Amino acid sequence: MSIEEEEQIVEHNIRCKECGSRNLESDTTRGEVSCIDCGLVIEENEIDPGAEWRSFSPEHGDSMSRTGAPGTQLIHDKGLSTDIDWQNRDYSGRALSSKSRVQYHRMRKWQRRARVSNTHDRNLATALPEIARIGSKLGMGKNVQQEVAVIYRKSMEKGLTRGRSIDALVSASIYLVCNINKLGRTLDEVADASRVGRKELTRCYKIIKKELGIRIRVNHPRDFIQGFVSKLGLPPETLLKTSEIIDEAEKKELIDGKSPTGIAAAAIYIASHLTGRIRTQREVADVSSVTEVTIRNRYKELANALNIEINQK
Repeated sequence: MSIEEEEQIVEHNIRCKECGSRNLESDTTRGEVSCIDCGLVIEENEIDPGAEWRSFSPEHGDSMSRTGAPGTQLIHDKGLSTDIDWQNRDYSGRALSSKSRVQYHRMRKWQRRARVSNTHDRNLATALPEIARIGSKLGMGKNVQQEVAVIYRKSMEKGLTRGRSIDALVSASIYLVCNINKLGRTLDEVADASRVGRKELTRCYKIIKKELGIRIRVNHPRDFIQGFVSKLGLPPETLLKTSEIIDEAEKKELIDGKSPTGIAAAAIYIASHLTGRIRTQREVADVSSVTEVTIRNRYKELANALNIEINQK
């Protein structure tokens, strides 16, 4: 196919800046988009996302594919090593003989050993699946899990894994990324999802944050209310009312120096009564990992300062 035949008229949402025409032409060989009417080059240096070869059937195209899975931080070798397929079939789909199956079984075993050949790789091979497990349990997306893996790798480069458990560093990295991205996960939620105690998790979290020089904005009560409201099964109007209460409390400087989860829990407790979807202090405390005493104290402070009256039965 000639260059002229490869040029095609394309539909663009943009107009020509010179004449306002929509008759635009894409030249894949030059990487340019130009106007047919006046000749103005509108875009240049475009990247062609298509394959560099031509195929005339889906089967032909699949057989010519030369790319594997994308790289990922959630595999210790970042997905760049070769993996021997577990299916005992050759390239044409025929079953292998018994002698070949034994041979491939031995090759797979040594391939796995070769991929994890040193202490660094063994550490990552243990930690990264744990990141995926805890992240999945906490409802974290793959992009967030990738960020956790990057933090953990940086911690290893700083030598923070010496003398500390892998589970503790993994959990601390997850809690750190949750705070960076304002995901509204409490320390107790991360501790419950992992096999690490709250004290050890807090200690590792402070060490990672200090050694990596990460600065995090103090959490705001608004970061937690959506998760708490969802777990309590409350409607959107309760969430909206909770947000309004927190906004009013912030204007009167009632949240400064106080636990954001305690303020969020108290605001949800008040909003549930105001919207007629009542939840007890015990129910709110179980979801927010805050004691009933804290909720009661914060509730009284907010109610008195904002002139809110609640009929408690």
